[in-house]
Amino acid sequence: MELQGIYYVLAGLLMLVGIAGTVLPALPGLPLVFAGMLLAAWAGDFREVGWVPLVILGLLTVFSLGIDLLATSIGAKRVGASRLAVVGAVLGTFAGLFFGPVGLFAGPFVGALGGELIHGREVRKAAKVGFGTWLGIVFGVVLKLGLAFAMLGLFAFAWFF
Repeated sequence: MELQGIYYVLAGLLMLVGIAGTVLPALPGLPLVFAGMLLAAWAGDFREVGWVPLVILGLLTVFSLGIDLLATSIGAKRVGASRLAVVGAVLGTFAGLFFGPVGLFAGPFVGALGGELIHGREVRKAAKVGFGTWLGIVFGVVLKLGLAFAMLGLFAFAWFF
């Protein structure tokens, strides 16, 4: 296999890991997707995908980072979450990695709930905050997944047309 082929395989792997990273919190999802696209464009000497689509894809990647922060904070603030709830949601998300899909799904809620209980909230209010924080995280993941597939579509369009 020649070197260009290795670059294309590596670019494809970066994109796949990046798509997984839109759901898994330990991976920088869309930046990895963009890195894979940039590597593929570079491997092809930017003949198939030029600078204009890459700049657009780069801007979408930066936009995705804002979505991640904004969705979580809106979900948390909307229900009056404390800082401990947000920290708990992040820790719960990482802890959830060790419990498979159920842990990824439930971890942010459990973490936010725990943070609110430590903050001194009653169980009912803590559960509401946990749910709101979790909903914000889920909304952010859905938006990032949609953005990842939009980026892949734009890249494919630039590559073939």
